[in-house]
Amino acid sequence: MSDEHHSFATRVTHVSRPGIRSHGFVNGGVHRGSTVLYPSSEARQTLGAAGLDKHALTYGTSGGPTHFALEDAIAEVEGGTRCLIVGTGLAACAVPLMAYLKAGDHCLVPDSAYGPTRRLCDGLLAGWGIETTYYDPTIDAEGLRSLMRPNTRVLYTESPGSHTFELQDIPALAAVAHAQGAKVLMDNTWGIHHFQPFKHGVDVSIQALTKYVGGHSDVLLGSVVVNTEEDWTTVASAGRFMGHYASPDDCWLALRGLRTMAVRLKHQEAAGLEVARWFESRPEVLRVLHPALPSHPQHALFKRDFTGACSLFGVVFQPRYTRAQADALVDGLKLFGIGASWGGFESLALATTGFVTRTATSAEALGGPAVRFHIGLEDTADLIADLEAGMARLA
Repeated sequence: MSDEHHSFATRVTHVSRPGIRSHGFVNGGVHRGSTVLYPSSEARQTLGAAGLDKHALTYGTSGGPTHFALEDAIAEVEGGTRCLIVGTGLAACAVPLMAYLKAGDHCLVPDSAYGPTRRLCDGLLAGWGIETTYYDPTIDAEGLRSLMRPNTRVLYTESPGSHTFELQDIPALAAVAHAQGAKVLMDNTWGIHHFQPFKHGVDVSIQALTKYVGGHSDVLLGSVVVNTEEDWTTVASAGRFMGHYASPDDCWLALRGLRTMAVRLKHQEAAGLEVARWFESRPEVLRVLHPALPSHPQHALFKRDFTGACSLFGVVFQPRYTRAQADALVDGLKLFGIGASWGGFESLALATTGFVTRTATSAEALGGPAVRFHIGLEDTADLIADLEAGMARLA
């Protein structure tokens, strides 16, 4: 186990490992199992009553050593105290929403939220009598205060937003929510470790570990991190009640991916910025949606709250181009796959025009057809050459 004063790269190399002085393999084993045996009936009763305690072996769905190792590691990555691992990123979004909301409650969700989260709110939660109001993700504290109701129980945040990459002033919004007794949930998948949620007023941090933690496009996992025992009891109980579980094999793969994440993130951040700046230089491009660029409308928030960026960003083309032309650009790329789940080693391009749902703000405000790019581990010169050929097809 590393010390808190060590760098992020050192900590993710050592956290949840057996230890450098132990006699054995560098990596822990994969522990699979359903039934847990007890030495006595009394021990079963005692452990059964402590089912939410850290690392209590009670039954397979409560996790085992492989799960616990990943949970400890992700809690450290995000600066929290406890972590619940679930099977997908969407499950990580759903569990805390269902944990804190009940019939008659009100929830505030940014208009730029991850599409499946929005569908959850409009479908299952609405059917349970939970009302969702979508708000402008760039709203200020005063604007948010005007949307709060006596029955507002959750302020959901996602910074930056899916596809459109608006940043939110999380500390200011969290202060408003907490003043009225609401919990602050945040999808921190883009921020990974670059944004420390609990230092900025977040109560529950959500990540799709499918992305950069796994890093190799071969696992589906999600995490829910909290920083108090009260929140842990609420979130973990909800997860257990609903039977959420993650494969220990996937947890082991995520632990393996975690060991190289610092190196991959550093490379992909630089590569993403290089390609993003190249896009900014092109006359075909109206604007680039990357929070780390000075041209981004909330770049000041990025500099204040983030220590770095990932390699996912958007490109808006000039309005003279059509969606069909943007699709032709994407379809002809040789090194960019067409896929949604970013954060792996491979570059991706996804035309987003027509797939962005907005009710509180206008999707047309982007100004032209948009494409979301994820920059992987390929040589940037090769990627840019591929994109230059794509620009020719745009015409």
